[in-house]
Amino acid sequence: MKNILFSIGPFDVHGYGLMIAIGVLAAYYMTEYRAKKRGMDYEKIFSLAIWAVAGGFLGAKLLYLITRFGDIIQNPEIFWDSMANGFVVYGGIIGGILGAWIFCQIKKLPFLKLFDLVVPALALAQGFGRIGCHLAGCCYGMQVEDSCPIAVVFPEGNGFAPAGVPLLPTQLISSVLDFLHFGLLMLLSRKLKSDGQLAACYLIFYSIGRFILEFFRGDLIRGSVGTLSTSQFISIFIFLAGAIMFLLCSRAGKKKEISQPQED
Repeated sequence: MKNILFSIGPFDVHGYGLMIAIGVLAAYYMTEYRAKKRGMDYEKIFSLAIWAVAGGFLGAKLLYLITRFGDIIQNPEIFWDSMANGFVVYGGIIGGILGAWIFCQIKKLPFLKLFDLVVPALALAQGFGRIGCHLAGCCYGMQVEDSCPIAVVFPEGNGFAPAGVPLLPTQLISSVLDFLHFGLLMLLSRKLKSDGQLAACYLIFYSIGRFILEFFRGDLIRGSVGTLSTSQFISIFIFLAGAIMFLLCSRAGKKKEISQPQED
């Protein structure tokens, strides 16, 4: 809605970049807080965050380039514009998880335990990130009637969204769902005991919400696989991975409880 929030001398402060920065910082401090509360080695959280953020940005950019591969082949000049603009959230999630996994392998850290530690903060960061999408005008929703009570109209020069027409604010809907997702994961973190269960719940809940919300998106540039958008196609596999992961982690947790000696 407002791509450039304000300027400091010759420097423009963009809403998208600012929200991403706020999201990353909020996720870091939330993860550090939870690590301290659980008596975990929180000093390694900063290094973990660096690897996860780096992997996330790389994955988000790479998947965006893949979705635009056909356009780039037809017009190679689009490549440079694509390098400067555009990310895909699922690429960021997959890349961030992979970056964190590599870090855990190098440092011999328990990946599933840290994955559980991070996922509530990840949902929190996504909530801020989607506000940034709204400010930048990307990831916009389909056109709706003027009478729609939640419709938004983007001005000229907003960035990506078509100007002057009522659109469904899918970015803000996503943001609200992400913040609710954060709250739900925080509640479940008190109840789920087996390592990996909370991370599995994140994958399941996010994939379901993303699959449904994609039906209401209006930006066709994000690519498709048959009748499904790229993100819907990926959501199916993320959901299956989360469901399988939850079952396996639950079984592993039960076996661990059984193998532990009972106190008299």
